[in-house]
Amino acid sequence: MKTSFTNSDFSELYQKFGPMVLRRCRAILKDEEKALDAMQDVFLRILESKDKIKNACASLFYVTATHICLNKIKSDKLRSGPDFEKVAQTMADDFSEQESQKIEAALTIEKIFEKRDQKDSLIATLHFVDGLTLEETAEQIGMSVSGVRKRIRELQKYSLEITGGLA
Repeated sequence: MKTSFTNSDFSELYQKFGPMVLRRCRAILKDEEKALDAMQDVFLRILESKDKIKNACASLFYVTATHICLNKIKSDKLRSGPDFEKVAQTMADDFSEQESQKIEAALTIEKIFEKRDQKDSLIATLHFVDGLTLEETAEQIGMSVSGVRKRIRELQKYSLEITGGLA
């Protein structure tokens, strides 16, 4: 487990988590240009806070992307007025109970993975939180499908032990 990350680690983090962050930003903002701007803001915020971050895991990026996108929508309201209502309705539809559960799951995953390999956290987030298939998850992290399947089985067993069967 890394205790913090350096600037040299940052490009690796960008490659690992960039696609997930961009998907999240697109889902919330519904605008490609705004999503790309938000994605860069996510990485900038994390880079600025690198000394305070103990473990740069997928859920950190996911939650940060969510907050930044929601803040962008709020700031758009201040600048544009009536168009915000349409965006707010879209957000209300998309950021429903299901989205709240995704964030809750991401935070639970972060707790479970405090002492686990970062790749395990990424696998779990991509598969369980973002809903990627085993094949898509394997492709994202550069592993075989059977390797991902094996890690997921191990993670499920471990999470049941950690959470006392509540996972």
